[in-house]
Amino acid sequence: MFKKILVANRGEIACRVFSTAKRLGIATVAVYSDADSDALHVRMADEAVHIGPAASAQSYLVIENILSACRQTGADAVHPGYGFLSENAAFRDALDAAGIAFIGPGKHAIQSMGDKITSKLIAEKAGVSTVPGYTDVVVDADHAVAVSADIGYPVMIKASAGGGGKGMRVAWDEQDCRDGFERASSEARTSFGDDRIFIEKFIQEPRHIEIQVMADAHGNVIYLGERECSIQRRHQKVIEEAPSPFIDEATRRAMGEQSCALARAVDYQSAGTVEFIADAERNFYFLEMNTRLQVEHPVTEMVTGRDLVELMIIAAAGEPLPLAQSDVVLDGWAMESRVYAEDPLRNFMPSTGRLVGYREPEGEGVRVDSGVYEGGEVSMFYDPMISKLVTYGVDREQAIERMVGALDRYYIRGVSHNISFLNALMVHPRFIAGRLTTNFIAEEYPDGFSADLVAQEDPVTVIAVAAAAHQLRVERDALVSDQMAGHEYPAREDWVVVIGERHTPVHTELLDQGYTIGIDGVDYHIDTDWQLGEPLFGGRINDRPFAVQVDGCVNHFRLRSRGAEIDARVLSPRAASLSAHMLYKEPADMSKYLLSPMPGLLVSLAVAEGDEVKEGQELAVVEAMKMENSLRALQDGVVASVNAEVGASLAVDEIIIEFA
Repeated sequence: MFKKILVANRGEIACRVFSTAKRLGIATVAVYSDADSDALHVRMADEAVHIGPAASAQSYLVIENILSACRQTGADAVHPGYGFLSENAAFRDALDAAGIAFIGPGKHAIQSMGDKITSKLIAEKAGVSTVPGYTDVVVDADHAVAVSADIGYPVMIKASAGGGGKGMRVAWDEQDCRDGFERASSEARTSFGDDRIFIEKFIQEPRHIEIQVMADAHGNVIYLGERECSIQRRHQKVIEEAPSPFIDEATRRAMGEQSCALARAVDYQSAGTVEFIADAERNFYFLEMNTRLQVEHPVTEMVTGRDLVELMIIAAAGEPLPLAQSDVVLDGWAMESRVYAEDPLRNFMPSTGRLVGYREPEGEGVRVDSGVYEGGEVSMFYDPMISKLVTYGVDREQAIERMVGALDRYYIRGVSHNISFLNALMVHPRFIAGRLTTNFIAEEYPDGFSADLVAQEDPVTVIAVAAAAHQLRVERDALVSDQMAGHEYPAREDWVVVIGERHTPVHTELLDQGYTIGIDGVDYHIDTDWQLGEPLFGGRINDRPFAVQVDGCVNHFRLRSRGAEIDARVLSPRAASLSAHMLYKEPADMSKYLLSPMPGLLVSLAVAEGDEVKEGQELAVVEAMKMENSLRALQDGVVASVNAEVGASLAVDEIIIEFA
């Protein structure tokens, strides 16, 4: 067994590998860039080696820097995590030459499965069901149009070396095809240094199902069930679960056996994932094989009881797997939500900054895989993932229930985050019913996400919490020194909770333990030990558990519950009456400006001062987190001035173009 493992990665996946290595008694080594000198994975490792500047191209992607770190520390094995060098055959070659074990598959598997064109040909030969398409390289936009017309629209334009949603576009017609080819090839060139494109049929009403395989050097190849990864945004997974609510045992066995056949065809040895797309009739087609550990591997671990990182280490050390296919049993249900530093209310633009407040949820069946801590920073240089929140239940209903509760208790301040969106998905009736496709988010939120879209099944909870929080604040203020002699705060009080246009009269009464809040003639007893300043207001309402996040000052509170973010004011009846008649100030009109929707790099400008533009015309392209975002005109107009230059680093809401 290895004595010391270096993880050639960062963030939560590095921490995840370290936790297993430490449990096995193996020493650990972290590598870090300038931006990660204070990162959690650096603190967690036994040793840490600096490998370069913040940009990953100058640090985490430099093979010689990783090898140097191995030599400095005496690491005899490297775990690549996912991303970065995890599927780089040259990295595997370099480690082999240096006599250092690679905790992953061999070079042949990495090369053949890393190329989507080659992998599809191998899959077809191995008897794996594949999507109809053109598997040779598409040379230009005209060729793409000809190929797509032959296949039949809609088609998926994909980078051969792509991954993570980069270099992928759906085309519904010829214009989409031309635009999609240019975008996909440009993103692929920027992200992977390889702009080869292929095209295949786009399956409608698709579900994304993947099979976890594990193999060793002794010929043992097994599959550990499936994961449903259909909840995606821009081809990137948002929520994953195991097992799938859609797959029956016969389909599971067929997908698993085909996945193992593909693994054998490339002499696979390690953990790997074979991804399929399935239609409404449970016909399934091969998409790709990821020759690494997947982001969503924890849900498989939860339902199989197996540590996949440990199995990878065992296989890399040349030992046989400690289980056979007959030992794999799926027990219970697991959900994973990817918690990102991004703003759902601003089209999910990435957010960077310091985590001024951070608390992870705890409880039965709750697991958090993270690489951050309170006071740490979310950097602009890397993926904006904060953590993976995983819940386990005896069935899907309990796994969802625990996820909703955990999301309610997940406290993050300092950066924007997607927790409200994740919770909104979890309580969505269609998600609860298991009617999933990869188009779910686009269909249910066609105009983007807003907290106003989240239906509150029980608005009484947030009204009662706002009233109780305000009551507690007023009681505290009554105890401040220099109060008028004989002043005593009344045990009972009437207030009005104002949420939007809704004014709800409430009656609060202080009890020996908690409060009674009267709303619309019904009394709600709140049993809580909440203190002012605590971000999580939790306890029981009429003996039902609840958790609401509370930020507030004076008589104003922002409440977060079940995916909704609610602004509430608590006023006296007289003040509430006056506020209803106050003048409303219209917000400033910003429609004549093109603003950067995110921090990023201005890659291109398509217009100049004096140009006439038409609705839908591309004006500029901004790149953030290695994804290109095309900014288009919302209406016809004339460019009055261009306020930014190509190559400029833009802040959120920075003016790029002003229209006449």
